[in-house]
Amino acid sequence: MTDFVPTETEPLLEVHGLTRRFGALAACDRVDLSLWPGEVLGIVGESGSGKTTLLETIGGRQPATAGQILYRTAGGAAVDILALPEIDRRRLLRDEWGYVQQHAHRALRMGVSAGANIGEPLMAGGARRYAAIRGTALDWLRQVEIDAERVDDPPKQFSGGMRQRLQLARTLVTHPRLVLMDEPTGGLDVSVQARLLDLLRRLVREHGLSAIVVTHDFGVARLLADRLMVMRRGRIVEEGLTDQLLDDPQHPYTQLLVSSVLSV
Repeated sequence: MTDFVPTETEPLLEVHGLTRRFGALAACDRVDLSLWPGEVLGIVGESGSGKTTLLETIGGRQPATAGQILYRTAGGAAVDILALPEIDRRRLLRDEWGYVQQHAHRALRMGVSAGANIGEPLMAGGARRYAAIRGTALDWLRQVEIDAERVDDPPKQFSGGMRQRLQLARTLVTHPRLVLMDEPTGGLDVSVQARLLDLLRRLVREHGLSAIVVTHDFGVARLLADRLMVMRRGRIVEEGLTDQLLDDPQHPYTQLLVSSVLSV
């Protein structure tokens, strides 16, 4: 990635002291982070480091034990996501945020058509004209490199890579201001991962996405993220510009992670 230069004066997202406990275990422990409009922030670490818990807590999929999640809405107001009434929080997350899961079948309706999967978020936002919805679905199938002739096929007939690309279309069709991605290339064959990663890079660039990407793969992090945060045991132990952090890690844990990849 090229060096990211913020064009706005205020972050899109600020997280302060975010904690998620399971009894005595702090899976996410007093995490602070910020994300600027148009920036991709990568969160890396071993399995069990807390990175997915952090993402799910930010995205409202797990309840926070403590902390603040300050988000600057499309209207310019800074709101604490955790302090919003439940109905307002759900509406904001639906209208302005997107979530990409590692396992696409969890995000898709497997028994309805690809076009319906893309169209449903549009209808939830108030779209009603069938021709316009179908036209948008066809356009997004092309954008994620799925043959438009598959518009009426259900995702249960798709390969794993195609399902992940369909999930991207379903997520991005509403033009979310913030996208959370949990291991978006995980669980796929290497060749399929490479194609999906190229697609993600293009979509990030073309749509100016603001995103937080959780991954254990430093190759994915280097290609997608402008900035990295390294998690260990629920805490951030190091952060910095992606190339700088991977080429010259300072924390012993980060050095161990990077060296283990290089030695493979």
